[in-house]
Amino acid sequence: MPKTPSHPSPPPLEANDVAIVGGGTVLWFVAFVVLLPFWGTLSDHGHGNWPWICLAGGGLGLIGLWYCRARRDAIARSRAAGAGATGTAGTGPTGTAGTADRAPRTAPEGNGGDPATRSD
Repeated sequence: MPKTPSHPSPPPLEANDVAIVGGGTVLWFVAFVVLLPFWGTLSDHGHGNWPWICLAGGGLGLIGLWYCRARRDAIARSRAAGAGATGTAGTGPTGTAGTADRAPRTAPEGNGGDPATRSD
């Protein structure tokens, strides 16, 4: 049986991670608020830890939200720096004239320009 040719993988899709993590965090806090009035009944049936699990999920979601925002900002800074280094002569990253005499900022050799692999 002949093998079908494999196709290259498509590039990964960009998602709004901040909105996704923020939505999940809100849901954890809503679940905590909804379960809190029933804590006594849940404890009687052996599920008294459910509200606290929801509160922990909300707290971890806040940490995840902080991380996603920092990652998003680092990616934006990296793209802006890359766009500034590859800009056309006579114009800067914002398209204004008068920046042609500046040398583009590049990462030192071996340090890597990617924020995820920087060694500083």
